[in-house]
Amino acid sequence: MSEMINTPVDGTLDATGLNCPEPVMMLHQHIRDLVPGGLLKVIATDPSTRRDIPKFCVFLDHELVGQHEEAGTYLYWIRKKSG
Repeated sequence: MSEMINTPVDGTLDATGLNCPEPVMMLHQHIRDLVPGGLLKVIATDPSTRRDIPKFCVFLDHELVGQHEEAGTYLYWIRKKSG
């Protein structure tokens, strides 16, 4: 999956410059604060997020709506599970 999402988001997490495990730790908090069904955009520069964020979504049953990589920046759109 490598696609940009042009849908308005309910929140943005800028994890630029942070390394594992910080982006996923911050993601966990941001998802917790998001309303069910809300869409979160994550911006990261740590290549390990390519592995960690999809696994995070599968493990916690959130939907990875899209992801995109460009010039060392990784973008993810995650929809929080309902209920």
